[in-house]
Amino acid sequence: MGSLDGRVALITGAGRGIGRAEALYLAGEGAKVVVNDPGVAPDGSGGDVSVAASVAEEIRERGGEAVASTHSVAEWYAAAALIQTAVDNFGDLHIVVNNAAVSRPSSLVSASEEAFDAVVAVKLKGTFNVSHWSADYWRGRYETGDRQDRSLVNTTSTAGLDSPLPLNTSYAAANAGVAAMTIVHALELVRYGVRVNAISPGARTRLSLDLPAGVPSLTQHTPAPGEYDPWDPIHQAVVVAYLGRASTVVTGQVLTVRGSTVIPTNTWSLGAPVTKEGAGWDVEELANALGEVPFADPFDRLTFLRRVYGVSTRDEIQDLLNSILDTDLAETANP
Repeated sequence: MGSLDGRVALITGAGRGIGRAEALYLAGEGAKVVVNDPGVAPDGSGGDVSVAASVAEEIRERGGEAVASTHSVAEWYAAAALIQTAVDNFGDLHIVVNNAAVSRPSSLVSASEEAFDAVVAVKLKGTFNVSHWSADYWRGRYETGDRQDRSLVNTTSTAGLDSPLPLNTSYAAANAGVAAMTIVHALELVRYGVRVNAISPGARTRLSLDLPAGVPSLTQHTPAPGEYDPWDPIHQAVVVAYLGRASTVVTGQVLTVRGSTVIPTNTWSLGAPVTKEGAGWDVEELANALGEVPFADPFDRLTFLRRVYGVSTRDEIQDLLNSILDTDLAETANP
C-alpha cells in the first residue's frame, strides 16, 4: 500500500530533474501520473516529445500507470487541455504539481524584454494557468457533491524568497510571485477542499547548474554509489508526496527543502514601525524618524554568495558581485 494509492497526479516539468524525481516517486507511492514536459532546453528553446514519454514509460515498466503530455503551461488553453488529459485517462485529478520553469540569467542592464517574458511566461503565468484550470475543475467536482481532498503544490525558489541571486531578475520575480499566489490560492480554495502549498527546493538540476555564480558542491562532487547526496532531487519528491496525501492537513505554506532539512518559510514580514500621533508627517520629520529605524542591508541577504565563496565582509561581497556583473556584461557585449 502506498501513501498515494487511488490518487491522480499531474506534474509539470516532469521530464527531468526535480519533476522527474517527483513523477517516479509519486508513482511508486501508488499515484497515477500525468508526466507533462515539452522537452525544451533550460532557456525554453526547442522541444523533444521523447522526454516526457521516456519518464512515463519508466513508470509503466515499474508497474505504475502514467501518460505523457507535451502541452505548454504558458498557453492558456493548452493548460486547460492538460487538466483534461488527466481526467480523460484516469477519471479524476487529485494532485497538481507546478514544477515547470526556464531560466535566462542576465543582469538588469543587459536583459532583453524577450528573455524576461519567456521566464515569466513559464514560471509565473504557467503556474497561474495550470492552477486556474485545476481550480475550475475542482470547484465543479465540489459543487456536484465530490468532497475528496485535493492538493496543489507549487515550486518556488530561494532566489525569490530569502536569498536573492544576482543576474536573476526574471527568475526571482517569477518565483516570488509563485510564493505570493500560493498564499492567496490557499485562502481562496479551502472552500472547495483544496490545499495549496509550495516547496523551495535545493537540488542538482539543469537550472541549478546554470546559475551564474555556480555551486561547487553541485558541480565538483559526484556522490559514490550509496553515498548520501543532499542535492538529490529525491528529497523534494518526498516532501511533495507528503503534501499530496489525502491525510495531510497543511495548507498555505512554503517549505524550503535542503536535503533532509525542511524549513517552514515565512513571506515578507513587518519591521519596526514609526508613527506620528494625530497628524501626518512632513518630509523632514519622516526622515528623522526613519533615521532611527534599523533597516536590513540587502547585501546581508546574499547568503548564497557568502556560503559558496566564503566571503564575509560587505566589501568582499560587493567586489564579488561586481565581478559577476562585469562577466555578464562582457559576455553580452561579445556573445
